[in-house]
Amino acid sequence: MLNKFLPNEHVPSIFDVDPSELKNKGIKGIITDLDNTLVAWNVEDATEDIKDWFQKMNDHGIQVTIVSNNKEARVKLFSQPLNATFIYSARKPLAKAFKKARKQMKLRKGEVVVVGDQLLTDVLGGNMVGYHTILVVPIVETDGLLTKFNRQIERRILNWMRRKGKITWDRSDRS
Repeated sequence: MLNKFLPNEHVPSIFDVDPSELKNKGIKGIITDLDNTLVAWNVEDATEDIKDWFQKMNDHGIQVTIVSNNKEARVKLFSQPLNATFIYSARKPLAKAFKKARKQMKLRKGEVVVVGDQLLTDVLGGNMVGYHTILVVPIVETDGLLTKFNRQIERRILNWMRRKGKITWDRSDRS
């Protein structure tokens, strides 16, 4: 059961998700979390680096859909200047939003990757629907109340994975 929390990959940040590598794996679409994956949870707008990242994905023909558990106002405000499709109040890790995002992109399962900072929402949800998953280090260490609780559970799961030799990286690894 705990293997459902194991990401296929771990990278320090969203900027380490390389479009050329994705294309070589047959990936044509990214489902990404918003808060603490693209920007800190308390930052309203996309940074210039994030705008460049979205453009780089677009230049490589990779679609990006933002899937967030946050409210419509937050996700819409962030997504619209990027011309990014989005799903708000996603209720991750439930499968519905992940499947909806893939269908909106008109892609097959093997053509989609899920990128996020949480095992209990992003990785678990992506794994449950059979997508490739990439865990990133959270941008900031502060979180909302529910996420703080999730992080405590995550630490236990990661420690178990480390003891079993399933992972060799540390959650805080940033290159």
